[in-house]
Amino acid sequence: MGQIIIDVTLSVVACVAAFLMSLPFWRQHEYWAESQTMWQVYFSIGFILSVYVFFIFLRCLRTLFLHDAVEKGYQVNSQSQEKAGGK
Repeated sequence: MGQIIIDVTLSVVACVAAFLMSLPFWRQHEYWAESQTMWQVYFSIGFILSVYVFFIFLRCLRTLFLHDAVEKGYQVNSQSQEKAGGK
């Protein structure tokens, strides 16, 4: 449960940073949509989707590292068995 909280927190922090960097304020308001409501809907849906995508990315990345650690463990065990059997 604790790992999920960390993943969600990291996802939200990363998405807030991305959201703040994408605001039209940084571009002298050149890209404001004509409808402020649609602009808010666009950013809200985009924020929710980006949190979800980043969360899934973190979970998959953790799984890849876990598989790599398991594979290295198998290699170490097989090498130590070969050395023990060869002596």
